Amino acid sequence: MIRLIASDIDGTLIKDSTPDLYPEMEAAVEELARRGIIFCAASGRQYHSIRNVFRNIKEDIVYIAENGAQIRYKEKDIRVSPMKREYVEAIIRQIREEHKSCDIVASTPNGSFIESNNKEFIDLLTYGYRNKFTLVKDVLEEDAEFVKIAVYQKESILELGEKILVPEWKDKVKVCISGNEWVDFMDLSVDKGKALAFIQEYFHISKEETMVFGDNDNDVGMMKAAEESYAVETAREEVKAAAKHICPSYLEKGVYRVVKDLILT
Repeated sequence: MIRLIASDIDGTLIKDSTPDLYPEMEAAVEELARRGIIFCAASGRQYHSIRNVFRNIKEDIVYIAENGAQIRYKEKDIRVSPMKREYVEAIIRQIREEHKSCDIVASTPNGSFIESNNKEFIDLLTYGYRNKFTLVKDVLEEDAEFVKIAVYQKESILELGEKILVPEWKDKVKVCISGNEWVDFMDLSVDKGKALAFIQEYFHISKEETMVFGDNDNDVGMMKAAEESYAVETAREEVKAAAKHICPSYLEKGVYRVVKDLILT
């Protein structure tokens, strides 16, 4: 019997950087709640962006935000994992000096700070992700507890991420490719799979009672934390290798189809 379903958002449940969930999935989440099955939205996005996606059913959701650096339920943080300030400063300075074509989002549990003059990027955060953020001159002047640094490069950051950023930082922080245009940095303890394990313990739910869906590197930990794991057919190959099953992509509403056919019938 499945008691917990966790799904990634971008590239798994809906198109990358879009703000809306389709009505069939909203109805499915509502029905899961009525049956006592917990739905968990697990994303590299900030909490406010995820909450907007589920805005019509927001009270029924457990939120794994910032790749697991923030876990929120019923409007309260039940776990937050901040980064070490020295790493925050070093990452931001490296991007500023060596990779000037990139933009940076510095996330806290209550929103983000950005120092960009790139209107297209600001519009993406505003109208695509619907992020809560503050424009500042210098992120490092802010007296804030940062939980994630996200680096964005339009069209593709894969080469920069895989060849430079991940190898340079993987022993100091948790760093992962989060979609074609993002590289995310969190505390070394942070992982979606560890966040899911915390939620399992919090609600007294076993691995065998858990189902997950994902498509990218930051979803592999969840695959290992659930008995029933699904990679969408457009997922990266390493995610497919970690998953027990393959399901249709968001274009075919694959998550909804699996939940409907296997859980809600």
